[in-house]
Amino acid sequence: MIDCGEGAQMRLSDFHIPRNKINQLFISHLHGDHIFGLLGLLTSYSLAGRRETFHIYSPPGLEEMVEVSLRVSYSQLSYQIQYHSFDPTEPSLLFETDFLSVHTIPLKHSVPTAGFLFSEKPHLPNFNKEKIEEYNIPVSEIPIIKTGADFITPEGKIVPFEELTFPAPPPRKFAYCSDTVYNPALIDHLTGVDMLYHESTFTEKFRANAEYGMHSTAMDAAKIAQAAGVGMLILGHYSARYPDSVPLLEEARTIFSATYAGQDGMTFSVPFRR
Repeated sequence: MIDCGEGAQMRLSDFHIPRNKINQLFISHLHGDHIFGLLGLLTSYSLAGRRETFHIYSPPGLEEMVEVSLRVSYSQLSYQIQYHSFDPTEPSLLFETDFLSVHTIPLKHSVPTAGFLFSEKPHLPNFNKEKIEEYNIPVSEIPIIKTGADFITPEGKIVPFEELTFPAPPPRKFAYCSDTVYNPALIDHLTGVDMLYHESTFTEKFRANAEYGMHSTAMDAAKIAQAAGVGMLILGHYSARYPDSVPLLEEARTIFSATYAGQDGMTFSVPFRR
């Protein structure tokens, strides 16, 4: 889960997202609209009898806010919270599994802020099923071959790994760039990303407001997406002055056509790029 603003629990319920499966929370910065839903979520977990450790990754300061709030409200949790504080001004590896890594992306906002880059680990190649029958390859040999080994037939013939497999698709990447002023330094971090979420609080008409609050316009987001060569751009974090996202979407698409206006409840698939 990324950020936890007010109403987070309601949205999880509205869209039937199983909150008990959320074990890692990544907080971009400590402005209220990104953290004020956290205390309710934590205490709800406890009321539901959670036992698994909950991991929170954030800039410094969040642990103090949470622990003081729990203490003064006489709240006791049924599980442990493990805080992982990071320096938002430096890119760093936050989280890693056999399948995924999460790095921070330094952003420029009115408080210390970081974005997040979610990267798949390289995939194993796909096996050519026709070759299984052709060479009568035992099922037990397939995992070994997929790691790069050649196959040796009973007659002693060596069948190269390359003949037996198709190249794996490149690993997919998703980047989340929360509140930030237009920042060309992001391009190096975002080059080739398959899907980019980038805030677009204002249109160009209100550029002065964007710069004052250290936010981006929809055109700013589109320029970053175009320069980085991303697969698709998702807009979000709209100012309340807009009754709908149409003006922001139209503005961004003048620069980057593969732009979509994110809305509550929408889902996007990240396709493999060949």
